[in-house]
Amino acid sequence: MDMLEDLESLQFESGVTEEDRSWLYLQGRSRGLTVEACAHAIFFCKLVHKLRESLNGNQSFRGLPIGSLNVAPEEHEELKVGIIGGGHLGKQLARVLLQLVPLPAESLRISTRRPEALVEFQKQGVRCFYHNSGLVGWANVVFLCCLPSQLPNICIEIQNSISKACIVFSFVAAIPLPRLKLLLNKTNILRPQYHYHYAKDGVNIWGAKKEITAVLQDPVILQATCPYSAAGGIRLNIKWLEGVFYAALNICTEKNVAHSKAMLLMNELFLSVHFQGCGEDTSSCPKFQLTDVVSKDYVKNLSGNRPFPWFELTTVQLRETPFSQCLSASTVIQDHLTHLYCDSFGISPNKEEPEVSTGLPSQ
Repeated sequence: MDMLEDLESLQFESGVTEEDRSWLYLQGRSRGLTVEACAHAIFFCKLVHKLRESLNGNQSFRGLPIGSLNVAPEEHEELKVGIIGGGHLGKQLARVLLQLVPLPAESLRISTRRPEALVEFQKQGVRCFYHNSGLVGWANVVFLCCLPSQLPNICIEIQNSISKACIVFSFVAAIPLPRLKLLLNKTNILRPQYHYHYAKDGVNIWGAKKEITAVLQDPVILQATCPYSAAGGIRLNIKWLEGVFYAALNICTEKNVAHSKAMLLMNELFLSVHFQGCGEDTSSCPKFQLTDVVSKDYVKNLSGNRPFPWFELTTVQLRETPFSQCLSASTVIQDHLTHLYCDSFGISPNKEEPEVSTGLPSQ
């Protein structure tokens, strides 16, 4: 493509008539949605990896030493990620997960009707096959990157093989959450919703002539993918971030972690990035309280080492929750989450602010 860069007659736009040029913004929209999807998948996998490391006793958060969780010891196991669909998005997602999480090749598997077309990944050690139910039975996180027309049959194949703890992450935009819940007969589902409005920078901001892996190392583009950003004309529905939070709580519940210790983990996982706006005394930074997670009436029934209930992620993303009110009422918490997101990619949302570290795996 570099050889064609200065040959205007061979560019895509040269064949578009004047009356159709108004539709060229769709190029930027499509590219932007792909970049955002890959960035948010990376962020989510890094968070889950960090949490699982701590729960398995292989890593500790500050102030929460190894062994303090009373979780039964078990052999360390890498986060296992599956992708259903080997088309454009599935391939892009596989590349960024391998390079930018980074996810070991043996911890990623892809199920597609044409595994022979994924030689690139097979050479790296990624298992590629066509067995959707086998894939979901193995994975901790499954990304749906198939066509909407394929999804009903896929759901029939996999619904009895998905464990309760497996998180299904859907990029099939045409299938809303309520429908997906019915098709899978499961509630542990995350589905980011992207809202697009035309923006002049929408065509160029997403690095149209670069590989996605290179784009997702550009600080300007990474900041545009931040959950609270609308740069490039694309905004992420913040309910997805709420779903991520409750998904992390479900992981603690699956490990039978007491609710009090789960709250310590959530505060360290989501609010441990301190920045200039925090001031010198980080003890004054916000902390999540029980009433930010469950209702006041439910708090009265939480006692001793009882873990949190199992949260339906589909419900969390469709209705108001205590966490919804917590986020909307506190710009300080929003700032902390913004810094957490940027720091997970090794950047700062403000050039004047020093870099900080959460200990999340970085590229």
